[in-house]
Amino acid sequence: MKKEEDTTRERPPIVAIVGHIDHGKSTLLDYIRKTNVVAGEAGGITQHLSAYEAEHKSTKGVTSRITFLDTPGHEAFRAMRLRGLEVADVAILVVSAEDGVKPQTLEALKLIGEVKIPYIVALTKVDKPGANVEKAKMSLLENGVYLEGLGGDVPFVAVSGKTGEGIPELLDLILLAAEIEGLTADPDAPASGLVIEANADSKRGNTATLMVQNGTIESGEYIVCGESFAPVRIMENWLGKPIKEALPGSPVRVVGFSSLPAVGSSWKAVESKKEAEADALAAKLAQTKTAAARPVEDPESKRLTLALAIKSDFAGTGDAVVHEIDKLPQDERLEMRVVSRGVGPITETDVRMVGSGKHPGIIVGFNVKVEREARELAERLGVAIGIFAIIYELTTWLADEAAKRRPRENTDEQTGSAKILKFFSATKGRVVLGGRVEEGVIADGAEVKIMRRDLELGRGEIVSLQSQKTATKKVEAGTEFGAMLRTDVEPAPGDYLIAFQVVFK
Repeated sequence: MKKEEDTTRERPPIVAIVGHIDHGKSTLLDYIRKTNVVAGEAGGITQHLSAYEAEHKSTKGVTSRITFLDTPGHEAFRAMRLRGLEVADVAILVVSAEDGVKPQTLEALKLIGEVKIPYIVALTKVDKPGANVEKAKMSLLENGVYLEGLGGDVPFVAVSGKTGEGIPELLDLILLAAEIEGLTADPDAPASGLVIEANADSKRGNTATLMVQNGTIESGEYIVCGESFAPVRIMENWLGKPIKEALPGSPVRVVGFSSLPAVGSSWKAVESKKEAEADALAAKLAQTKTAAARPVEDPESKRLTLALAIKSDFAGTGDAVVHEIDKLPQDERLEMRVVSRGVGPITETDVRMVGSGKHPGIIVGFNVKVEREARELAERLGVAIGIFAIIYELTTWLADEAAKRRPRENTDEQTGSAKILKFFSATKGRVVLGGRVEEGVIADGAEVKIMRRDLELGRGEIVSLQSQKTATKKVEAGTEFGAMLRTDVEPAPGDYLIAFQVVFK
């Protein structure tokens, strides 16, 4: 106990930046760390959860370290935003002074409330001609965000990611919030934290970005995360520079995991490979037991099941793809089922997995390539492959592909109705009658249902049609006619003819 008291000390705050898409989160962070990531983002939006470190000298002259997490603003990346907030100590809610509160602003507020961490409002883009700080503040007030000076205690600052206006004040507020929270960690304890991102590097293997929440990672140790483990041989800081140790509050990249660790999961450091393998095996056995207890699919289901594989550059972006799939309209006739999620290029194995069934499936790739052999096999098996760099383009394509594969049903579409006024004769499966068209059109050659009230007596086909004793091809609403039908039913005055055509829907 004495050791813990002696070694526990203050640690740098971890800050998640959240808000609506295109409200200036990445631009704000660019100014802080003096780099430019926005220009390289597909579609101008952040599509990965990224971690960065910065230093700030407070008004007291003390230099402190701050770790930032940049989260995507597009609504598809909800899981990434939540993961960023779960590991953070303080949140920055970015709100454009041009637009005020928007849908993802409200969603970010809800997530902040779920994780119960303090937050600061940054009113961005104050350098823009359309900026109206007072109007943006009022929009926050209308949505239950009570800022300081407006009946509440939520701190705020007006900033510009272009000019740097207000950013020193924002950083001061972050350090003040961290001081109030009393953030501490024990650098001498075994290291632990959360996986915030993971990807399969074609040259270096399985790689994960870890946030150190407690303890210190040292070279020569092993990181264990569920069934996966890695030796701490290649460890890099957020700049990609090799390091030998990582202190609490630091984001680090570790290379060489035995399998890709799950994003959002906890990790810990152990001293030996033997200990790492034992912990990974225990996690695997627990996972196998859980999988065995899952309910079996109902074999009586009449819906067509379409296999879907997801490949992405980072594991976290797979969450966003699943989110987009969940948004697609539900169909009684078709179910898209994710059978595989992974990182890296699309391979022959992926194609075989979705293409081996009765109905060829779909593979969606996000910022990945397709191996030549996989593309050739997909063409032979009828598997559709879509590659995207922008999440919302994926949604449209996936909806179209699902529509193409949806089982079609024959549907009778009404084209006209007529009341039978007279019955003249019935001979050898043919009847002659007179009637009046009440809706739509009755046409020569049309298929008809013969209805008595709500009961269908039978069906037939119009083989000849007359109007005013002259042969005609069609009769429109309000016109009386004479017709010969091919049918086995003998209709009566007062019955109805419902003309229809068969369509596939």
